[in-house]
Amino acid sequence: MTLRHGDRGQDVRTLQLNLNRAGAQLTVTGNYDDATEAAVRAFQQRAGLVVDGDAGPKTLSALGGGQTAHMLRQGALRDAAERLGVPLAAVQAVNAVESSGAGFVPNGRPAILFERHVMYARLKAAPRPGQTPAQRLAELENLVRLYPNVVNPTPGGYVGGNAEHQRLATARQIDDTIGIESASWGLFQIMGHHWSRLGYPSAQAFAQAMGEDEGQQLEAFVRFIETDPALRKALKSRRWAEFARLYNGPAYARNLYDVKLERAFERFSLAEAAA
Repeated sequence: MTLRHGDRGQDVRTLQLNLNRAGAQLTVTGNYDDATEAAVRAFQQRAGLVVDGDAGPKTLSALGGGQTAHMLRQGALRDAAERLGVPLAAVQAVNAVESSGAGFVPNGRPAILFERHVMYARLKAAPRPGQTPAQRLAELENLVRLYPNVVNPTPGGYVGGNAEHQRLATARQIDDTIGIESASWGLFQIMGHHWSRLGYPSAQAFAQAMGEDEGQQLEAFVRFIETDPALRKALKSRRWAEFARLYNGPAYARNLYDVKLERAFERFSLAEAAA
């Protein structure tokens, strides 16, 4: 659940009460007004969280006394913006729109989405020594029969959350490296097969980094942008449609990613100017 400016209701009242317990002096109205947004920003700043004025799961957890050490920090976003040579608002916009919202699932493992069709394709392209194409295909067909949700020529089989790690565990038993390569990882859902391009010594090192904290997941995202000149150029020039197409694929327009990015950039730019 994410509460933001303009929302009304009991959840907003509870938020205002919790903010007051944390030192704010709000009138409890149930209306997420300017004062409530300012109080959220102030709390996020004190807690070291990303300062966006929205009361999402991380902010609500921190207000409730939850651990924040593994969460993305505002300073990390600022450092990322400096590395990429873009305004802070640009990185904030991408984080708001393109991230999965949380880099970890409730059991503490990194958020992943396992892609069984990627597993199939990468296994097919990597026959074992001495194996003929026909033998490899026969082996793949057997794996599809045994593990249809892990090895399959068609996308699907998604179960979400913690359960994705069960699919990954099976994949890693089949082939440890290809299993890691066949999942997207962390806040920004970076595919594991990019590990070499991003400068990690191995797929295993990439997976380990993604399990450390959201700051490491942001680091992978920054490397992803740095190593794609077209994507970096689109971000620097704020050509949001081009950025969304390169990052999300041709279906970006259907999901209005470019519109969401532009609006988020404008919102964060205004907030930064007013700070």
